[in-house]
Amino acid sequence: MDKLMTLLQSKKLVIDTNIIKILDKNMSLNEFLVLLYIINDEGKNFDINKISKELNLKKDDVMNSFNNLLNNNLIKINTIKDKYGIINETVDLDNLYRLAINNLTEVEKNREKDNIYAIFQQEFSGNLSPTEYELINGWLNTGIGEELIVGALKEAIFNGVKSFRYIDRILYEWQKKGFTSMEDVNKDLKSKPKENYNEEIFDYDWLNDDEE
Repeated sequence: MDKLMTLLQSKKLVIDTNIIKILDKNMSLNEFLVLLYIINDEGKNFDINKISKELNLKKDDVMNSFNNLLNNNLIKINTIKDKYGIINETVDLDNLYRLAINNLTEVEKNREKDNIYAIFQQEFSGNLSPTEYELINGWLNTGIGEELIVGALKEAIFNGVKSFRYIDRILYEWQKKGFTSMEDVNKDLKSKPKENYNEEIFDYDWLNDDEE
């Protein structure tokens, strides 16, 4: 009994939840097990006999699962020749990890959008209109960071002008100057009188602007 317990505890296959999230929900159990084994295989060598034995799968099932993983671009094979001229095949998981990273990046972008919507709704005391959502999305999609957008919002509130067009103008001026963070903005503010800075933005009658 002790030997059997030791055997069961000898090797634990683990997988990061971020990888699980990107896997096709229709992936077969065999494919998942083979991928799980490869992820945990330190040598990353494809040894069909070893995999078949340790996963208790038929060799044909291992091979079919492996080929499906290749066809779905989750893994790829690298051939390496050693100093003796012997060619070894190793499994490359870069595609899998790249997909996981892209998914994490997309999740973070969506979280950023949710946060910034909430900030604007709080400051404007109500739900945003479709046009306002579109404008915020436009800022984010052009590469303007959340920090800079929130900074422009605070600048507008500080100047007593709750206007999306005004905020858009602030961001336009900041982009034109190459600002990518509020640190850039603050450095620029310290280098010139506040009234000179405002003249760059107050070239329109914002207080009488009828925003839709």
